[in-house]
Amino acid sequence: MAQEQNKTRLKGRDHGKTVVFRNGKKYMTYSFIKDQEYKHLKNGSRGILTMSTLYRRVISFLLIPSLFFHFPVLAKSDDLEERKSLFERMESLTQVPWHYLAAIDQFERSIRKPNQTGKKRLLSIRIPASKWTGLLNPDDKDSNPTSISFFGGIGKDGNGDGMASMDDDLDQLYSFAHYLSQYGTTVEDIRIGLWEYYHDQKTVQVIDHIAQIINKYQSLDLNKKVFPIPRQYDYSYRPSWGDPRGWGGKRIHEGNDIFAGYGTPVRSTCYGYVEVMGWNNYGGWRVGIRDINNVYHYYAHLSGYNKKFKVGSIVEPGTVIGYVGSSGYGKPGTSGRFVPHLHFGMYIYNGRVEWAFDPYPFLRQWERNKN
Repeated sequence: MAQEQNKTRLKGRDHGKTVVFRNGKKYMTYSFIKDQEYKHLKNGSRGILTMSTLYRRVISFLLIPSLFFHFPVLAKSDDLEERKSLFERMESLTQVPWHYLAAIDQFERSIRKPNQTGKKRLLSIRIPASKWTGLLNPDDKDSNPTSISFFGGIGKDGNGDGMASMDDDLDQLYSFAHYLSQYGTTVEDIRIGLWEYYHDQKTVQVIDHIAQIINKYQSLDLNKKVFPIPRQYDYSYRPSWGDPRGWGGKRIHEGNDIFAGYGTPVRSTCYGYVEVMGWNNYGGWRVGIRDINNVYHYYAHLSGYNKKFKVGSIVEPGTVIGYVGSSGYGKPGTSGRFVPHLHFGMYIYNGRVEWAFDPYPFLRQWERNKN
């Protein structure tokens, strides 16, 4: 594969989305022709709709609604402090660690549609009616603690008004905390309680990892993000999510390629828990990090890792986790089948599957943060 080493400075009008801004300058970028060839996008390419571009736009159009409805909305700092206060108050009542209650709320927030109930709520924990009132309860809106208990429901009165209301944040939070406390209050006990509630091991793991992030920093204000390549290094990128790929079978590109020199430092974009570190035949040496909002940040084709970290480590935005390389597309150790670049992907787990979404808009936003 050939790649021009010197980026071309544009003059005059921008040509579509072929331009990347960096440090106030405009650079041309590279695009895939197949899997192992690149072409430089020439001036005058504006208005040309290739099959690759059309394919990506169609895929993006089909999947954008999912991103709209499920990507977590970031809260104001006042809301974060109020939530933390509620979680700490509930810990004092039930002995369930507040960071686990916060992690449950973060997970539930990530899988729910914004304004699903039409009523503004501080918390996102929503116990289903069948669990709240009891499976055999003829009244799926029952708010009487006595009858709910009779039918085996877990709904409780958390605010002292004598009602167990599914529409009340305190009632929801207390009911969930009380349910978990029945299994015990150690980490292992809570994991068992979460399994009994969700019956999904991946969900238990995600909540546990988010809880560990929150516990380390004792805060919910952990939404800072940075661009994965430090500003002082040369790099270029363009929208490439959804482009067709051929190695290993026909598939789409589930990420965005950022081209940089071999060995360029790669930074964690977020506060997160290192879930994966090792070889993948497609991505080569890669790292996977889960953030507080249940988003999985994926860094692939690395040449090596920062040896300070391993699976289970907690990282911060800007922490160097590895280095740009060209590993992948083969058995462990395969390298050099394409030009050095970072493949950056973003995924979110919805309680059933983990799906990819386009990271390009987020990269552009983080690039402007000047961190």
